[in-house]
Amino acid sequence: MIIEKLINTLLPVVLIVACGAAYGRWRRPDMRLSNQMNMDIFVPALVFSVLASKDFDILAYQELALAATAVVLGSGLLLLPIAYLLKLNLKTFLPPMMFNNTGNMGIPLLVLAFGEQALAAAVLVFVVEMLLHFSIGIYILDPKTSLLRMLKMPIVQASLLGILFSIQNWHLPAAVALPIEMLGQISIPLMLFALGVRLLDIDFSDWKLGAFGAVACPLSGLAVVVLLMPWLTLTSLQMQVLWVFAALPPAVLNYMLAEQYQQEPARVASLVLLGNLASLVVIPWVLAYQL
Repeated sequence: MIIEKLINTLLPVVLIVACGAAYGRWRRPDMRLSNQMNMDIFVPALVFSVLASKDFDILAYQELALAATAVVLGSGLLLLPIAYLLKLNLKTFLPPMMFNNTGNMGIPLLVLAFGEQALAAAVLVFVVEMLLHFSIGIYILDPKTSLLRMLKMPIVQASLLGILFSIQNWHLPAAVALPIEMLGQISIPLMLFALGVRLLDIDFSDWKLGAFGAVACPLSGLAVVVLLMPWLTLTSLQMQVLWVFAALPPAVLNYMLAEQYQQEPARVASLVLLGNLASLVVIPWVLAYQL
């Protein structure tokens, strides 16, 4: 039963990523436009539609948000002395260890594993990860970055607006809410497809660092959850989401930002690629424990 559940959860993810990789190798598409549309329109629509939903009560998820924040920041703190000891470049190594693949892999994986009832929690941890990535993560790469730049990002604006709707208990008319929800539904398969295309551009340079990161990333996240366990009072579903969130591999966005800020993108690429490949072993074990 568990094996069947794992197959039903992981196989759709793998197949869509494989479709992206196959199409990418065949056509070599320029995904910049579709990725930009996803980050500017579809993902913000998904985030807003979930956070502003009548069924979403942000107060019921505040502990999960704090726990997800602790996982992101705590994993960096746990690995900081190790990075110093191994004389690793902190700007290269720490962001991929802290900011995981919640969008491309986490949301679809959590929904497939635990059902549509997990979507709200999955989106919440994604929002937490993204807000931290576009604030602390970018600050690590460039301490001169401005808060105003972060606030201009559509996904940040959609998150803040959705939280405001939830707190104020505001609701859009169905005729407006439905198209926003439909636009958001585009984002999940597109994220997986784009992940497959993007992975073709990543090589195995610095494979030793990548292999170390592939182990360190999920272990540090899971270690934080273990340390938090005595103080957590999450629901069973939220706890399942937190475990999977903690075990996710580095986000592909780390590679894209490393390119943008010229922060050893080849080394970051190895961390991202090998981390995502290793997740094919790590994630089934974590899901088996949860299922």
